Amino acid sequence: MFTTRPELAGTHGMVASTHWLASAVGMAVLEDDGNAFDAAVAAGFVLQVVEPHLNGPGGEVPALFATAEDPRPRALCGQGPAPRGATIRHYRDELGLELVPGTGFLATTVPGAWDGWLTLLRDHGTKSLRDVLKYAIGYARNGYPAVERIATTIATVREMFTEHWPTSAELWLLPGGEVPRPGALLRNPALAGTWERLLAESEAAATGREARIDAARRAWSQGFVAEAVEEFVRTPHRDNSGRDNAGVIIGQDLADFEATYEDPLTADLPGGWTLAKFGIWSQGPALVQQLRMLEDAEVGYADGVADAATVHAAAEAAKLAFADREAWYGDSAEEGVLEDLVSRDYAASRRALIGERASMELRPGAPGGRRVRLPGFVAQERGAGGPKDPSGVGLGEPTVSPTGESRGDTVHIDVVDRWGNMVSATPSGGWLQSSPAIPGLGFCLGSRAQMFWLDEGLPNSLAPGRRPRITLSPSLALRDGVPVLAFGTPGGDQQDQWQLCFWLAHVRAGLNLQEAIDSPAWHSGAFPSSFYPRTWEPGRLVVESRLGEDRIAELRRRGHDVLDGGPWALGRLSAVSRDPETGTLRAAANARGAQGYAAGR
Repeated sequence: MFTTRPELAGTHGMVASTHWLASAVGMAVLEDDGNAFDAAVAAGFVLQVVEPHLNGPGGEVPALFATAEDPRPRALCGQGPAPRGATIRHYRDELGLELVPGTGFLATTVPGAWDGWLTLLRDHGTKSLRDVLKYAIGYARNGYPAVERIATTIATVREMFTEHWPTSAELWLLPGGEVPRPGALLRNPALAGTWERLLAESEAAATGREARIDAARRAWSQGFVAEAVEEFVRTPHRDNSGRDNAGVIIGQDLADFEATYEDPLTADLPGGWTLAKFGIWSQGPALVQQLRMLEDAEVGYADGVADAATVHAAAEAAKLAFADREAWYGDSAEEGVLEDLVSRDYAASRRALIGERASMELRPGAPGGRRVRLPGFVAQERGAGGPKDPSGVGLGEPTVSPTGESRGDTVHIDVVDRWGNMVSATPSGGWLQSSPAIPGLGFCLGSRAQMFWLDEGLPNSLAPGRRPRITLSPSLALRDGVPVLAFGTPGGDQQDQWQLCFWLAHVRAGLNLQEAIDSPAWHSGAFPSSFYPRTWEPGRLVVESRLGEDRIAELRRRGHDVLDGGPWALGRLSAVSRDPETGTLRAAANARGAQGYAAGR
């Protein structure tokens, strides 16, 4: 089949990400005898600079990894929880909100990216913090070329900046309020200064690599960064509720947070495969549920393109898995529900609901005989299928509204080194349109709390200290117990659907990494979005036109409300792999959007 570029192969190291500069930096670290963890951290910080509309220092980082010494996959949780002042009573009863806003201070969770990256570097890397951070500092201080989407995003939210967020206008707009042009060199000296101060304070406070990393963590969470955050959010600023609201996060929230490790969900799949995903507090189990339902399905591909029956079955499985997500996933999920959801018996009961016609219903199941309860915002619209979204938001990613509301704005990195260390990370949050820039720091806070519900007693109810049900969903796969594949994509609710497309193409149909990424993709929009204002459209199936007229016509005949997203519109996947027998490393990255690249030798 046609591919946009070759699948890379080599034996030294491979990096694949959503921006060529991050991939190049990751490879530079590998060439300097760093390992996969050093490379991932360096690339992750560069992405905070060069894709500021998709992630930033005030965001979060979930990562899956395996080390050369221990093949068992582990999960790094760099996702901060809701602040101690973020209660349903405050949001619903005192502020009169039905949903958590998608922008502004009320949508903020505790920033987790800094502590997450530094924890990974301390425990599994070999380089100093200064060695891995110098690349990002250089781009922030000296400039980097703005990709087109940065300019488009700033232009979209320009009025919000000029009228309500003056600190963001000062940081992102040119003199006179002009929007930077694509290709122009952008700089963020305030962010460079923040990082340089963190380095200086940590190096003055401690000696030794690990001790200095821990000192830098404290300088962030218990020092000037935490102080600036608490001071700034006290001043009400406009959010997309249409009102000016102050935040509830305080310095102690930052001081209390530390990134943690946890055991991921692992599921055995046909062919000796094992898939590792984040657990029930995240969206991750949705991919496992989809694959379970499709274990016995015939997967048909011709010249790298899935047939209509494959797309139909995958779309219907997605609807069922994501309906379960709405009912059962969250950081307060009932004990034992995950085991029931990913069991083969439960998958068989759900598979029986997949018919020849597209379903127009939201159909959560009853794992273990449990009684279904949906959020009130979803349940009240269930019969009608939910509020419509005429904007086209969610076609691909990223998408931004004039008030800064964003869906699916994320980056991704995969790294494998010659020793067999493997990392898959999906950093996100703290994008430039999420909340006003914090004076002197050069970044803003994230908006991940919009994923909570304001109903009591749900698995994903807003509560202090709880993590939101994130859409961020890196993947790590083993074969015969050995880590062989890391992959992922930005895309919000679409992440575990586009990864399903990749899995079916690569694992089930035998396409190589690049062919599988380039293969035409699709996703369903027939379940509530995780992002404000939580809309969905029953029957909606978004496809790339390269599926072909005959397949699209057949999908419509089966009852799908098909929206042609264009030939190259869906997903920003990247992937790396390792053959444990030969040591051969491979990598591929997405050509859509002309940003993602792989590097390796």
